[in-house]
Amino acid sequence: MAAAMELRCWGGDWGLPSVHTDSLIVLAYARFSGAKVSVSPIDWTWKTITASVPELLCGDTVVQEPAQILNFMRKQRFNADYELTARQGADTMAYIALLEEKLRPALLHTFWVDAENYSNLTRPWFASRSPFPLNFFVPGHHASIALSRILLTKGEAPLHTISEVEGKIYSDAKECLNLLSYRLGTANYFFGNLPTSLDSFVFGFVAPLDKADLPSSPLQSHLRQLENLTRFCDNILAVYFSSDQPCPPPPVQETVDANLQKLTQLVNKESNLIEKMDDNLRSSPQHKPYRADPKPGLSSAKSSTPA
Repeated sequence: MAAAMELRCWGGDWGLPSVHTDSLIVLAYARFSGAKVSVSPIDWTWKTITASVPELLCGDTVVQEPAQILNFMRKQRFNADYELTARQGADTMAYIALLEEKLRPALLHTFWVDAENYSNLTRPWFASRSPFPLNFFVPGHHASIALSRILLTKGEAPLHTISEVEGKIYSDAKECLNLLSYRLGTANYFFGNLPTSLDSFVFGFVAPLDKADLPSSPLQSHLRQLENLTRFCDNILAVYFSSDQPCPPPPVQETVDANLQKLTQLVNKESNLIEKMDDNLRSSPQHKPYRADPKPGLSSAKSSTPA
């Protein structure tokens, strides 16, 4: 019996199970894969400063970072990606890298650096979830980390200040959203009829931007013009996080490799066909080996051909 798993993460609001992108990624993947995870929000605890969230605890094992947590769940046989082909697996990695490079800096800027959003939404929310006196320190601490991360990844020469990189950040983010919208098309999920790890990452990045009541956000306005992406978020919330209906059962996990299973099925099908042909031959009156008859008129056609 698998050990119980506990996920420590920031709590939810705005109609989301968590307002935190990385926490939302793990929560979504747990639902997609059928993993039984007990959620422990870090709201109102000292962990608002010291903990790196999301953080998964399973027995004596502690795992952090979304990619590492998802890998750990797969090892526990909770795998939402088991039907993906090698090509789809490579596409998943490429799109996740695109989200990290193009969309994350814009989200950090939107929630933590934009003065109007920070003062009216982000700072009050995180301060209200932190105990006194940390409520005076937590929001500024996270804002400082966000600014440093943006400048570290985007503040390349000749772009040195946040105002100089702001235009580039949002241009890249809009391009990323456009690519995701084009790739999703009219489908509910990015690969097939069931959500995978790519869907969990896109949901984690896009849903907070869609659902937060931001006073100032041209990026949010751009997202809401991409109706298939907002519908994608609404669909996941309704199917996997709605309290009014149970989550759908997880996909059946196969113990053998999918490609090997398909090959085995093909070999069995051909073997059954050969056996059927042999039975037909044995049941023929003269038990003669099968020989194709010449096409009608072939002999006469040859004899009538002039030399």
